[in-house]
Parts: sequence; C-alpha cells; structure tokens
Amino acid sequence: MTRAIVHMDLDTFFVSCARLQNPQLNGIPLIVGGGERGVVASCSYEARYFGVRSAMPIRMALQLCPQAKIIKGDMELFSNKSHEVTQIIEENAPLVEKASIDEFYLDISGMDKFYGCYKWTNELSNSITKETGLPISFALSVNKTVSKIATGEGKPKGNLEIPQNMVQPFLNPLSIRKIPMVGEVTFNLLSRLGIRNIEKLSETPAEVLQSLIGKNGLELWKKANGIDNSPVEPYRERKSLSTEHTYLQDTIDIEQVKSLILGMVEKLAYQARCEEWLVSTLSVKIRYANFDTENQQRRIPYTSCDHILAKTALELFHKLYNRRMRIRLVGITFTGLVRGTYQINMFEDTEEMMALYQTMDKIKNRFGFDAVTRCGGRTLKSKAGNIISNPRAQFIDPKNIE
Repeated sequence: MTRAIVHMDLDTFFVSCARLQNPQLNGIPLIVGGGERGVVASCSYEARYFGVRSAMPIRMALQLCPQAKIIKGDMELFSNKSHEVTQIIEENAPLVEKASIDEFYLDISGMDKFYGCYKWTNELSNSITKETGLPISFALSVNKTVSKIATGEGKPKGNLEIPQNMVQPFLNPLSIRKIPMVGEVTFNLLSRLGIRNIEKLSETPAEVLQSLIGKNGLELWKKANGIDNSPVEPYRERKSLSTEHTYLQDTIDIEQVKSLILGMVEKLAYQARCEEWLVSTLSVKIRYANFDTENQQRRIPYTSCDHILAKTALELFHKLYNRRMRIRLVGITFTGLVRGTYQINMFEDTEEMMALYQTMDKIKNRFGFDAVTRCGGRTLKSKAGNIISNPRAQFIDPKNIE
C-alpha cells in the first residue's frame, strides 16, 4: 500500500493570531518580536517582501522595512490557538504527530479507498480555517520529507499533492536548502563542490556524501532521492521530562532547596533543548519528613528557557511549602511537550540573551553539562564541608571550593 503522509503548517502563525485579535493589522508589514534589541519571531508576507526574515535582529528588519509595525507576541494566545487546531486535527485524523506549535504530520494511508486522501485533507484544512480563523497550508505525498518540502513551496494557503511518480521531478530543480536537514555549513560545503540543487545531490554517490559530511551523508542522499521511511509518531500530551532528589537527611534549609530546584530545572531545560522539546506544563513535588507528598502544576506558554521555567518552579514551590517541616524529597516534571527549537522567549529577550543560550549550550555539548551552569543553580561545598546554599549572595573564594 502506498503511504499517504500529510504535512500541515499554519501560515505565519504568530502574525495570523495577532491579526485575529486586531483586524487593523491586516494587509500591512507586520513584525512579531521583542523591542529594538530583540529579534523577529515572525513576520507577515508584506514584510518578507522587503527581505525581513525570522530570527533577524529587529534593528536590521527596520532598516529593510522602516514602515513595518512591531508588536509583542502573546504566547498565551499562541498556545491556546495551537491547542484549538490540535484538537480539530486529532478528532478527524487517524494518526497525528504534532511536530511543533504550528506544524503537524498526518498518516492517512489507505483512506483513498473510501474517500480520497486529497479531498479529505482539503476539507480538513477548510474546517480548521473556518473554526479557528487561521490560514493553513498542506501537502500530501508519500513521506514526511517530500510533504514538508511541498508545503513550503505551496505557501501561502497552498494545497499540493505530489504522487510517487512525481516526487523526483518535483524535487530535482529545488535548492538543496529546501531539504530540512541542510543547514548553512552543509550548504556552503556542498556549494563549493558545485552541488546546489537536489538533482545534483541525488546523483552524487552516497559514499562520497558520507566521506564529506559523516554519518548524515547517507540520510541526506536518501532525502534527495525522495526516500524517507520515518513513521508518523502519535502525539501524546503526557510525554514528560522529570527528575527527583531525595535528601540523605531531611532538610529545612529552604535556600538550599531553592538552589537545588534551579539546578534541576536548568538540567531538564538543557535536555529539552537538546531533544528539541518545548514545555507547556511544569509541576513541582515535595515530600515532607512525615512522607506527606504535595504537588503543584501550572500551564505555561511553550518554552525551553531556563530563566522562564526556573521562575515558575520557584513560584510553585513557594505555594507548596506551607508547613514548617523538614523536606525529604523534591521533584520537577515537564509535561505537555511538543517538538520545537525556540530556545528563548523571542518576544521578551534580546540578541544578547539568544547568544548567551546558544554559547552555553555549545559549551555544554562539548565539555559536558557541568562545564557551565547558572550560579543560582549550583550547590557549592567548601573544603570544610559547609554547604554554600546561595552563592549569589556572597563572595566565594575559588580556593575554598572543592
């Protein structure tokens, strides 16, 4: 049976949500992002006409398009609209993978026998737009790679179908940049060898690509030839990342407990970024010395940023800890995960914050998690054996730290 894989992508999602709230923003160059020192989280097609792109510094975007209107993003609104779309798709599609806040893969293989895959998908996209007011593009093909590339080519409001016999003719003339796994470094490397379109890449022996790129060379060759057997993985809201710490001796040192919570959150957030997860629910658990266990959780806008998650975790801890008793265990859990790579809050943070996160993650990737951490998340011990629970509040002589 021929596979039928649909990729659905909400068009300029953040911009579309903002325009739903304020119709006066329709038809004008619009940028969703932070202040003058921030970056572009999303931009309208009117702004893209002038060369504005996502992740571009706001200052540069305004140089390209001085007449653009800049608004701050409302992540609560974006999260709610994303959940609305998710519910509609899950109610209708047999197998759904939520790839990010605004992207979905659907496996509807076999449906053509009863209804017609393209007709069904087109009606679903119309229903989404009608019920949520959000424009959406989709492409139907034989695997995830081809359908994703086709969605990008069909935007905005595109609805393409690429059958098996048209996969290679469709891919061949496109730039190798269109392949999802090709970044700037890979593109520059292949360009120097004269490999700039997918047809040339598909004709290059897989062994040559492996010698040039490494283990990803074979995978890249497969994608260039329209081969992708990766399954559509069902989206499960209950996927989680969690960690717990049980004290050898029950403690009432609240500053030390908060320091531990910061360290636990930082480690889980780093894991989430490495695995490309965004978190929408955070919960904190404490167990008292008498084994009474209490939990608090809060739904938050999708994020994988330490400073946002840490602030929420501490607020939940303060709500939880309402007895003057010793603590036996502390736990942190991230749930409501979706695939995504937004590493910081683009609507509030600056270019410097982006650079800081990227640099810290690079150092951790190379030298290990403990190579660089936030000072507030470290529990330091002096050579005398004393715990320095709040290193930010005092000067610490490095000679006294183990």
